[in-house]
Amino acid sequence: IWIKGPNVFSAYWRMPEASAASFKDEWFCTGDMGYLDPDGFLYITDRKMDMYISGGENVYPAEVERILSNYPLVAEVAVIGVADDKWGEVGVAVIHPKDADGSFSEDAFFAFCKDNLAGYKRPRKIIISKEPLPKTPTGKLVKKDLRQLLDR
Repeated sequence: IWIKGPNVFSAYWRMPEASAASFKDEWFCTGDMGYLDPDGFLYITDRKMDMYISGGENVYPAEVERILSNYPLVAEVAVIGVADDKWGEVGVAVIHPKDADGSFSEDAFFAFCKDNLAGYKRPRKIIISKEPLPKTPTGKLVKKDLRQLLDR
């Protein structure tokens, strides 16, 4: 998504490389991806940097997260694409369950995924986080911090 207007800033503070990469003429690239419907309404699908390609298909983690958040035992969920030899990339779901009593069943969760997601969108791995997922002061998930969980 590219935007321009009098209310759009003109450069990043003391970051000329980031400014050069994000601005073309008067247009600013937000880093978001989306589409316009026939009535001209803009729908944001996800951040470009969060999208991954699995088996040649674009996967938007925000879409997968919306569906997975409907699972009754999920308090919070985030999906991250990771490298995979067969598919190029696959999703890993980082889940903070509602109950810390151990009642979360990976088999039941994967069955939910199978019933609600196309095969290429289904997470191939789950990481359970006993702590709430990391967020910015405004409540946005910090996915780069979640990647550290994958390295453990």
